[in-house]
Amino acid sequence: MAMIRPGARAALSRWAEALIGGGVIVLGILWAQGWGGILGWTVAIAGAALAGAGIQRARFRSGGGGPGVVQVTEGRIAYFGPLDGGIADIDALRKLTLDPTGKPAHWILARPGEPPLAIPLTATGADDLFDAFAALPGLDTEAMLRRMRHRPDHPVVIWRRPDLRERRLPLH
Repeated sequence: MAMIRPGARAALSRWAEALIGGGVIVLGILWAQGWGGILGWTVAIAGAALAGAGIQRARFRSGGGGPGVVQVTEGRIAYFGPLDGGIADIDALRKLTLDPTGKPAHWILARPGEPPLAIPLTATGADDLFDAFAALPGLDTEAMLRRMRHRPDHPVVIWRRPDLRERRLPLH
């Protein structure tokens, strides 16, 4: 790896899952056309799923080197920053906001009874937030990725927990 430029190494690392998925697709197609038949096509479909997930993850990654460290373990997000930090249970989140006005841009996690937790997109380990956010009920992952790419000039609510008053409950 010493002969690969740092920029190229970073790009390969960012897109690694998508590239592996592409390789699995090619392997599956070659296998299906040879003697693998239906199993080869199954491998190709699995590769397509892996490539799709890898593309989404690569689009989510914002680089590193930002302030602080993020850890996601067992449904809990912990952020340890140079000036502040905190812990948020994923199940307790009420709202997720993308705030592009900060330098760098931040995720704002709203929690009941506590001040919002601001996490820079470039914090070390922030890539792990993709899976945590994907677990939020009703989150539109593609809409989140579009907002990250085409950042507005003001904070945007990416997800809000459905309120009990908004749900329509059957009478019987």
